[in-house]
Amino acid sequence: MKKVLEKRKDIVFYIKLYPLPMHKDAYEKAKAIICENSLALLEDAFEGKQLPKAKCETTAVDENIKLAGKLSITGTPAIILPDGGIVPGYKDAESLIQMIDKKP
Repeated sequence: MKKVLEKRKDIVFYIKLYPLPMHKDAYEKAKAIICENSLALLEDAFEGKQLPKAKCETTAVDENIKLAGKLSITGTPAIILPDGGIVPGYKDAESLIQMIDKKP
């Protein structure tokens, strides 16, 4: 995402945290990130750092899990394109830009 944003200022990402059960403490980490609305905590989580406990009660993580189920998303990352298409897995910046620019 960072490389895409460096190249294109007209592209926006909306991040929905979807903790997979196989990742230890992912649910609690997602809650902490959402409660703080913090990109810094998200970066820390990706780097494997310890995160503080969630400082609020939120249903956002559960709502994200339900949404993923409705959309048949079972893994991360998953990218939903402007045309509604779902792209599973990692994509490099150039491939992602091409998919976003593709006209329906």
